[in-house]
Amino acid sequence: MGTPVFSKEEKRTFLEELTAAEGLERYLGAKFPGAKRFSLEGGDALVPMTKEMIRHAGASGMREVVIGMAHRGRLNMLVNVLGKKPQDLFDEFAGKHGEGWGTGDVKYHQGFSADFATPGGDVHLALAFNPSHLEIVNPVVMGSVRARQDRLGDEDGSKVLPITIHGDSAIAGQGVVAETFNMSQARGFCVGGTVRIVVNNQVGFTTSNPRDTRSTMYCTDIAKMVQAPIFHVNSDDPEAVAFVTRLALDYRNEFKRDVVIDLVCYRRHGHNEADEPNATQPLMYQKIKKHPTPRKLYADVLTERGECDLETATQLVNEYRDALDHGEVVVKEWRPMAMHSVDWSPYLGHDWHIPWNSEYAMERLQDLGRRVCQYPESHVLHSRVEKIYQDRLSMISGEKMLDWGMAETLAYATLLDDGKRIRISGQDSGRGTFFHRHAVLHNQNDASTYIPLSQIHSGQGPFEVFDSVLSEEAVLAFEYGYATAEPSGLTLWEAQFGDFANGAQVVIDQFISSGEQKWGRLCGLTMLLPHGYEGQGPEHSSARLERYLQLCAEQNMQVVVPSTPAQVYHMIRRQVVRPMRRPLVVMSPKSLLRHPLCVSSMEDLANGTFQPAIGEIDALNPSQVKRVVFCSGKVYYDLLEQRRANEQQDVAIVRIEQLYPFPLEEVQAAIANYTNVVDYVWCQEEPQNQGAWYSSQHNFRAAIPAGADLKYAGRPASASPAVGYMSVHMKQQKALIEDALTLA
Repeated sequence: MGTPVFSKEEKRTFLEELTAAEGLERYLGAKFPGAKRFSLEGGDALVPMTKEMIRHAGASGMREVVIGMAHRGRLNMLVNVLGKKPQDLFDEFAGKHGEGWGTGDVKYHQGFSADFATPGGDVHLALAFNPSHLEIVNPVVMGSVRARQDRLGDEDGSKVLPITIHGDSAIAGQGVVAETFNMSQARGFCVGGTVRIVVNNQVGFTTSNPRDTRSTMYCTDIAKMVQAPIFHVNSDDPEAVAFVTRLALDYRNEFKRDVVIDLVCYRRHGHNEADEPNATQPLMYQKIKKHPTPRKLYADVLTERGECDLETATQLVNEYRDALDHGEVVVKEWRPMAMHSVDWSPYLGHDWHIPWNSEYAMERLQDLGRRVCQYPESHVLHSRVEKIYQDRLSMISGEKMLDWGMAETLAYATLLDDGKRIRISGQDSGRGTFFHRHAVLHNQNDASTYIPLSQIHSGQGPFEVFDSVLSEEAVLAFEYGYATAEPSGLTLWEAQFGDFANGAQVVIDQFISSGEQKWGRLCGLTMLLPHGYEGQGPEHSSARLERYLQLCAEQNMQVVVPSTPAQVYHMIRRQVVRPMRRPLVVMSPKSLLRHPLCVSSMEDLANGTFQPAIGEIDALNPSQVKRVVFCSGKVYYDLLEQRRANEQQDVAIVRIEQLYPFPLEEVQAAIANYTNVVDYVWCQEEPQNQGAWYSSQHNFRAAIPAGADLKYAGRPASASPAVGYMSVHMKQQKALIEDALTLA
C-alpha cells in the first residue's frame, strides 16, 4: 500500500491536536494538583485519532457520531474533541455546580453534545454519560445509535456512526464486551458496524503482566469471535494513527461490520494522579519517565524533515495555554448545535399526577382488534396458535372475556394506530415465554413469518419485535440506550423469567434507576419481568421485586404489579400517552395469563383507566369487615378464591397495583368505608425478607389509620427465593393464605 501521504496542513493539524491533548493535562495538573482527572498522557494520540475519524465520517456523508468511553482521557475528549468550555471544566474541579436538580456525578462521567464542522458538513456529536463500570456503556451506545438510525431511516448505518473506546484490560476482562460483539450482526441490534478503539496503555490499575490480565496473545483477540479486522498502531506515530483511522472507517463503511484499532501507548502517571505506579511497575515507569511525550516526538520528526521548527512548536504550546486561560471553546471545528438530535422538550417538567386520556372509541378498538387477528389464508398456523387467534376474535365480538395476551396486543395496536413506534425485545418475545403473545406467526408449511401488528394500516407507527441474543446485560443496556434516544415511542425489554434480570444488575443500578438523578437523562424504558410463585423452584419464581423497590426514591421510576388484562392495557398505554418518561418496571404474570378469573371486558379497555389501587370487588357489608388484606399480583386470586370458598364476609381484599410511586390517596379511599376493622394485613408470596414487606411497609402504615395494627402474612424469611419441592411450595402457599384470612 506504500507510505501514506499527508499534506503540510494535515501534519500541522496533527501537531496542534497533540499539543492540545498534552497542554490540557499539564494545565490541569498545575492548576489542580492531586485532583483526579484520569489523564490521557501517553495515549495523547486518541485526540487526533477521534477528530480524524469524525472528519472522515463527515466526508463520507455521516450526520451523527455517538461515542462511548470510560474515564481514562475523558476530560481531554470533552474539551479537545467535543468542545466543552475549559472554564466549565475548571468550575467542576473547583466544586461549583448548578442548583435545582439531582445528585449530579463526577466530572469524568459526564456526557456532552455538540456539532462538529467537517469537509462534508456539520456532524452532530454525542458523548454518552457513563458510570465507572467498565465497558457497560458500549451496548448503551449501540442502542442509542440504532434509535437514531431508525428515526433517520438509516437502514445500512451510513448516517450514524458508533465509536466505542476501550481499555486493554477491560476489553479482555469484561464479559459484556463479548456479549456486545455477539449482538453486532444480530437483526435486532446491528448498527452497521462499530469502530472500537482500544487505548492500550499496557496496564490495568496495578496489573501489567499479560499473564494476569488475559489468556490471549493480544488484548484485542476477543474481536476475532466476529472476524473483525484488528489494526495495531503505535500511538507515538500520529501519521500512522491517522492512516489506520481512515482505513478502519473505510472498512466499516464498506462491509458494515465492526473494526478494531489497538492504539498501543502507555500511561504516564498512576491509575489516577494521586496513585504511585512505581510501587508495582518499577521498570515500566523508569522507562516512561525517560520517554518523550508524543507531541515532543512528532515535533522533532517534523523539525527533522524541515516541515516545522522549534519556534512554531513552542508557539502552538503557548497559544493553547493562552486559550485555556481565556476559558472559551478551544476546538476550531466546534459549532453550536443547530438542533437537538433528540427532542425531549415535550417530556420535561411533568409529575406523576399529570392527567392523560385513557379512553379509546369502542368502534375503533373493535376494528383494531379484528385487524390484528387477520393473516393471509396461505399462512398456515399451528393448531394451538390458530385456536388462540379464533378465541381473540370472539373476545372482540364480546362472546368471550379478554385475556392477558389480547389486552396487551390491543394496547400495542392503539399506540401504533396513533403513529407511535414500538420496539419489543427479549429472548422469546415474539411468541412469549409462556405461549401467550404470538406477535409473530410462523407458517407451518414454509417457516415464513407474518406480524399482524405490522400490517394494521399504511399510516401506522413501526412495530418491531425481536427474539434477542441470549444475554440480559448487553441487551437491556442496548434497550436503555434505545429508549434514551427515542422518547416518543414504546421501548420494551422482556425477561424470559424475571429471575434472570439480575444478570443485568449493573444496567438497572447504574442507568435505569439513577440516570435521571445523576445526569438528567430521562428514559421511558419498560421492563416486563415474569414473576410469581408456582412451585417452579428458586430460579423461576422471583423477579426480585424487593431490589427494585429498594432503588425507588425521588420519583425515579414506576414499579407495577398488574392483576388484570385491563390493567396491563392501560399501563402500557399510559407509558406512552402520558407525556412523562420514566422507567416502568412490571412484575408480569405467568399463570395469570390463562387464569379463568383474570379477565376483562372490552368496556374496561375502552372506557376504563389504570387503577394504582383496586378495592374490594365482592358485595361485602362494610360494617361487617374486621380485617383488610393488602396484596399485589397473583396471590390476590388465591385469596379471593379461598375467601369465597370459606364464604367469609369479614375480610376485604385490596390490591395495590402500583407499589411505587405509592398511591396513598387511592389506598386510603379503598379502605375508607371499613370503620370496624380490627387489623390490617400485608400478604405476599415472597419470603419475609424479600418482596414488598420491608421496602414498602412504611407506605402501608401511612395508608392505614394512625395506631392501627399491621400484620404480615407470607413465607418466612429465606436465603433462597423459593423452595425446590412442589409439595413444600403448596404447603407454604396454603399456610400464608390461611394466615391472611384467619382472624385472631
